[in-house]
Amino acid sequence: MRRPCVESGPMAEQQQPSPPRREVVTGVPRGARRRPPAHTPARSEISEQTTLGATYVRALMRSQLRAGLGALGVLTLLVGTLPLLFALPRSASGPPVWVALGLVVYPVLWLIARWYVTRAERNEADFTGLVMDPAEAPAPRRDA
Repeated sequence: MRRPCVESGPMAEQQQPSPPRREVVTGVPRGARRRPPAHTPARSEISEQTTLGATYVRALMRSQLRAGLGALGVLTLLVGTLPLLFALPRSASGPPVWVALGLVVYPVLWLIARWYVTRAERNEADFTGLVMDPAEAPAPRRDA
């Protein structure tokens, strides 16, 4: 085991490192901190039912309606093509009709529904982000 060499005298005192300098970090006193407002302007506009608040709500309703009409349009195109399959000659329409009705329609319906729900949730999240204070807003949902 090695022992550190301890020197004595005036030279040893100059070589010893001085203790680290302490720094004091201060902030704004607790009572003087600015508290966030109880209501953000958009939220108060909506709760007070002002013209601007009605505009916010109308914009949300319009975006939800647009998503719903888009899903309905795709569904109408899907279901609207089924009679064309039924109109095929009898010999050619047997398997394609059953394949379309039994295998193709349901996954496509599920995809349309999934798209609609995702779009509606995104519209609501955008609206919530507009209305809520950023500190209060829920964390975005991450789907894996």
